[in-house]
Amino acid sequence: MAGNNQITTTSRRGVLLGASLAAASTSLPAAAAEPFWTARYQAKKGDVTLAMYRKRLHAPRPNEAKLPVLFLVHGSSISALPSFDLTVPGAGEYSLMNVFARYGFDVWTMDFEGYGKSTVTSGNSDIASGVADLRAATPVVERETGQTKFHFMGESSGAIRAAAFAVAEPDKVDRLVLEAFTYTGKGSPTLSKRGEQTEFYRTHNRRPRGEDMIMSIFTRDKPGTSDPRVPAAIAKMEMPNGDSVPTGTYLDMTANLPLVDPTKVQSPVLMVRGQYDGISTEQDLLDFFTKLPTSDKQYAVIPGAAHAVGMSLTRADLWHVVHEFLTLPKTAQA
Repeated sequence: MAGNNQITTTSRRGVLLGASLAAASTSLPAAAAEPFWTARYQAKKGDVTLAMYRKRLHAPRPNEAKLPVLFLVHGSSISALPSFDLTVPGAGEYSLMNVFARYGFDVWTMDFEGYGKSTVTSGNSDIASGVADLRAATPVVERETGQTKFHFMGESSGAIRAAAFAVAEPDKVDRLVLEAFTYTGKGSPTLSKRGEQTEFYRTHNRRPRGEDMIMSIFTRDKPGTSDPRVPAAIAKMEMPNGDSVPTGTYLDMTANLPLVDPTKVQSPVLMVRGQYDGISTEQDLLDFFTKLPTSDKQYAVIPGAAHAVGMSLTRADLWHVVHEFLTLPKTAQA
């Protein structure tokens, strides 16, 4: 590989694609039945209890080599497990935790304040709050894994949280994956529409989130890029957590962008965008990408995917480019 500052193009659409996408499987396997080892933990941020989740192929064993840690960071509308450990009966594999546990990672995720099984407070769980949540969570991961530096992968507003954390705590972040990221938001049709409700987000710390809203995530950009069974499965898993979620990331994304200075991100970075994602434009993301100071960076567009890349019909392409990036040989790193 001639360095890791990598952008590849396809003449068919003139969009940017990650390296070696053709090698990714287009025929997805059914979910495997491995007896994964899982555990749940809690982190404390003052009076707030944060739910944490872990998955790997087997329980930790004395004196074994430490597995690389991958920490997954969820977005604005769905908590951690429906985002990253989803089961869709009869539709194949949808758990990113399963996929990367099979790859040999020690996979972690968490519910941010106000989401999932974490404490619901009067706060709005904005990006700054998310950075504080990650700060509270990392000592738990360090204690349990013996590692002091982890890979982080965030999706949507979770990508903003992960990038902001990487700026705040550079010594904790090994390689950083930003999926469905937003930089300035300029030209984004999704954020333009969402901005009509900015005053509501300013004056309310929670917003309604029903099954119809979950469905809209998969139809607003390009219908047909995901299996219709997926939003139904997410709703079934997510709705017991309540019919509202915090407004903080929506307010940040409609009124306070940019939230991350790319020149201050020190880690290697992979940016991943769905071909039809309306949360940001190609030009805006490439502006962020070119300003990253590291030469160890890659940009990938997943063909046939919209905003929810990990839930798309072409999600195996995402697994491929992320796994490739996280396992680059040390000699190839800048």
